[in-house]
Amino acid sequence: MTLSMRYWNISASLFATTILFHSSSAQELNCSVRVNADQIALSDKRIFTDMETSFEQFLNSRKWTTDTYRQVERIKCNINVTIDKMVSIGTYEATVQIQSARPIYNTNYESILLNFADREWQFDYTESQPMDFVETRFENNLTSLLAYYAFIVLGFDYDSFSELGGTPFFNKAMNVVTEAQPSNFLGWSPQRSNRNRYWLAQNLTGQALEEIRQGIYTYHRLALDTYLENTPDAQQKILEVLTHLKQLNDRNPSQILITAFVDAKTDELVNIYGDASPNVKRQAHSLLISIDPAKKNRFDKILQN
Repeated sequence: MTLSMRYWNISASLFATTILFHSSSAQELNCSVRVNADQIALSDKRIFTDMETSFEQFLNSRKWTTDTYRQVERIKCNINVTIDKMVSIGTYEATVQIQSARPIYNTNYESILLNFADREWQFDYTESQPMDFVETRFENNLTSLLAYYAFIVLGFDYDSFSELGGTPFFNKAMNVVTEAQPSNFLGWSPQRSNRNRYWLAQNLTGQALEEIRQGIYTYHRLALDTYLENTPDAQQKILEVLTHLKQLNDRNPSQILITAFVDAKTDELVNIYGDASPNVKRQAHSLLISIDPAKKNRFDKILQN
């Protein structure tokens, strides 16, 4: 499988440790934050560099779980913040892209787990401000936003290594939603949009779409991690995941978790099934365009390889 993403060398012993437990003392996240403020007319933009540093320190220095990690085990993620508007001095509206990935056993390849766009960030920030977060109450919208995605990233990672392993973290994300709702900031309530933070957490904690989370485990641990050992079998396992995904989509159309799964996996799936037998290619192509017709042109590449 030759896919162009970020790379991570991982040994068998380290991989086994990652699946079973984490050892040593490093924090869980290795998150890179980039802030794009090109649309903001300020002569001095040092505040945005300070913002990047502050966000990274909040995410990477805090302990989010009771587990401990080796430095190399830390979960890689990227948060790209595009400042759309400065409402007033120190008050911002932004569009944010959150991406995380996990290593695939016995390869130098990383598979994207989450690739999610949040268009409803509203927050206040002043240079060198304290970044406080308490799970049991709402402190401010900025740290609630960052903590929410820390828990989401952790949940997806744990789900990929053990079936429904991310449940505690998705529950924590939903708790952040609950605590933030009275603030009336956008994105925390079921109103206005069906593709916001509330609905992502609801999809991840409800039973209706639990099969997708089980599919995340099958896709990564049972298929991608064994891809080099038995490629046809891995392709077949992923076909089974896609079949269940189509059935869920037929019953629950336009759910944000289904969209998020396909958005994260589109390029990877094109590459996986571009190397498959003609019959498997056709099956994968048919399932994928049924799940997400808007990506038909991209999925057509499966048949062209």
